[in-house]
Parts: sequence; C-alpha cells; structure tokens
Amino acid sequence: MSDVFTSIFAVTIVLGIMILVHEWGHFMAAKLFGVRVEIFSLGFGPRLWGRRRGPTDYRISALPLGGYVKMAGDNPTEERKGDPDEFLSKPRWQRAIIAVAGPTMNIVMAIVLFAGIFIFVGIPTPVYLNRPVEVAALPKNSPAAAAGIQPGDRIVEINGLKNPTWEQAISQVRVAQGPSLRLVVERSGNYFPITVPLSETRDVDALLGYPAIPPVVDEVGLGMPAEKAGLRPGDELLALNDEPLRTWPEFVEGVRHSGGRPIRLLVRHNGREEQLQIQPIQGHTFRNEVVWQIGVTPRTEEDYKRLGVFPAFDQATVATLAMGRQILGVVGQLFTGKVSLRQMQGVIGIARESGRAAKRGTISLINLMAVISLNLAILNLLPIPILDGGHILLLAIEGGLRRDLSITVKERFVQVGLLFLLVIFFIVMYNDVSRLLPNR
Repeated sequence: MSDVFTSIFAVTIVLGIMILVHEWGHFMAAKLFGVRVEIFSLGFGPRLWGRRRGPTDYRISALPLGGYVKMAGDNPTEERKGDPDEFLSKPRWQRAIIAVAGPTMNIVMAIVLFAGIFIFVGIPTPVYLNRPVEVAALPKNSPAAAAGIQPGDRIVEINGLKNPTWEQAISQVRVAQGPSLRLVVERSGNYFPITVPLSETRDVDALLGYPAIPPVVDEVGLGMPAEKAGLRPGDELLALNDEPLRTWPEFVEGVRHSGGRPIRLLVRHNGREEQLQIQPIQGHTFRNEVVWQIGVTPRTEEDYKRLGVFPAFDQATVATLAMGRQILGVVGQLFTGKVSLRQMQGVIGIARESGRAAKRGTISLINLMAVISLNLAILNLLPIPILDGGHILLLAIEGGLRRDLSITVKERFVQVGLLFLLVIFFIVMYNDVSRLLPNR
C-alpha cells in the first residue's frame, strides 16, 4: 500500500509541476501581449482559495494535478465584446506565440533540470571506460573474432597508442585512417600482433570485443516482457538459451538476434537459480533502430564528473535535443504503424514510474521530470486539434486564407481532435491496466 501512496504522491508532483510550468508559459506570453488573463489556477476543479490582483483571479483548486489559464475571449463559441485585451482580438502571430509558449517552457524546464543534475551531481560515466581494454566476450561472426581476438585477451596497443583505456580505444576507432586497425594483444603473458579490418559502421564491439560489464539487472521496465516473466532488479543473468553469459552486451546481442522467438534465461536471485522463459517484443534504440528487447537495463558502476554552469547548460541542451529527436522518431513511427500504441504509457504507467523514481532518490525523480517535460512539449506541438500544435495549425490556415474560419468549422476541428485524443486516451489507459494484470 505504501508503494501506491508513493506513486500517487510522486505523479502528483511530477505531472503537477510539468503542467504548471506549461501553463505559466502561456500566462507570461499572454501578459506580454496585453491579453487579459481572468484565471490562473493551481489545480483543477472547485476553487478552494484565491486572491484577485487586477483582472486575474490567482486561485488554488481542489484537484492538485497541474493547473490552467483562462484568457478573456479565448473561446470563439462564447459571446465576446471584442475588447482589445481579449485573446481573439490579438493578431494571429501573437496568438501563435502564446500557444507555443507553453511547450517552449517545458523544453526550457527539461534543459534546466538536466543542467542542474550536471552541475550538482555530474555527468555519469561508466567506470569501465577508464580501465584497460580487456575483452570479456566477442560478437558472433565479428571482424574481431575472425581476426583472432579471444575472450580474456588484453589489447595493449591500438594503432601505436600503448596501454589504452576503453575510452581511448573508442576514440582511436572513430579517428582511425586506412583499411584496418593495428593491434597488439596480450594473452597469457604472450604478445601477438593482430590486424582487424575496419568496418564502415566503426562498431567498437565488432572491432575490439565486449568490455566486462557484469550481467546484472538494474531496472525492469513496467509492463515489459521481463517484468511479466518475473525478472527483478538485482538478478544476475547466468545463461541465455543454455549459453553462459560473461558480460551484459553478450546478453543484449542474444536478445536482439532472437528473431522474436522466446528465450530461456537462467538467473540467480537471492542466491537461488531460476529458469525463466521470456517473449521479446520489438522496440527502438536511441538511434530509432528497430530491435528485439525484453525491457531491462544493466547495473553499471559509474563515476560522476561535475560541470560548471556554462558547460552544464551546453551538455543539457545537447542531451535535450538528442532526446527530442528520439521522441519525434517514435511519434513518426506511431503514425506509420511501425510502433504500436501498446507500447505507450498513460497516467497509471507514469504514476508507477514516478513512484519507482521517487524510491530510487531525488536525482532519479528530477531526471524523470525532465523526460516527461520534454515529452509533454513535443506531444503538445503535434498538429492535432485541441493541442497547442492544433491551435497553431488553425492560425496558419487562417493566415494563408487571410480570413477567419467560421465558428462551425472551428467547432468541427475541435470535435475531431477531442474524439481522436479520447480514443488514444482509452487505448493507452487500457494498456496501462493490462500491464497490471498477470499473464498479459
């Protein structure tokens, strides 16, 4: 029961702040252009308390999940006076800026949250990157395996660079010129020169082998095949389809090359070995590549490097843009049918993720807030009626026609958008509930 209360409290904080920031963006843009704001509410529903300053009623409402802004004359179906401080009395470009200001504030919020983590905690860096290049395992049919590299080898020289770390090795692969890498490998006290042909992709795993990353589960995705099969955080992965696992990337390779067939996984949980059968599903990498996956992340040992203010905001902007491209890629694949709506999470899924993040600590919760803030921004900018992107689309159409559309057309526009979003909402809610049920 405590987990339920933690999830409810966490999702209230996470979604509440993100929606409030979104509405604050609309509010500030409206004030900038002289639009009369009648209500700025923390929460929804009945008014509990408030104070009026000028034309605006600043209130606290009963339901604490976010908030809203009510601008004078913002509803074309309601009677309006045509006063110059009404929303619909303003030029279209000003109304468009007011509409885009909400998502913009969510993007800014994501950057600020990421930057705060980088300044006060630091950028996480896997510890193995600063260790010698010791090969734990090799991808099957890889150039490294074909060239003669074996598990247990230590690569002591790459293109003349002696005793490289994994981080230096990765850099050497990226900048290497010519048709191959020239390596010196230490094996049982003996040294061997080895030449590995360079591939076009410059895949470090294929060219050098896998680093030693213990195959231990850190997080299990909610509603994912791993969770449904009984895999838990802290489980040690011993074998995949009866093949021993020496390092985490070896496990990832096995799942991705499963072809969607069920996999047999031998795990150790609290000192006891268990055999699990898991059905992989299709998912996407950060490059939006379609792969088979079961929904787990590795427990990696990490160092943290704190950044100054300007480098932190620079890295936060890069991280936000990269994540934004990934979200847009997934959204595009949703519309083309390459990604199923079954993979989307709604309020219940967000609540469970928020609860888990809150239990892991403040930093995990802040990171989740940044991710949700960016998702909220991008989804609101989609050209769907009712959403901010739909308002912008409507203003663009009216600008192109050089006249306002009729009230009837606008009402139909809104009704179509509302129906579309309701259908998506119920599908996602159904998926959320289904994930809570066993054997689904």
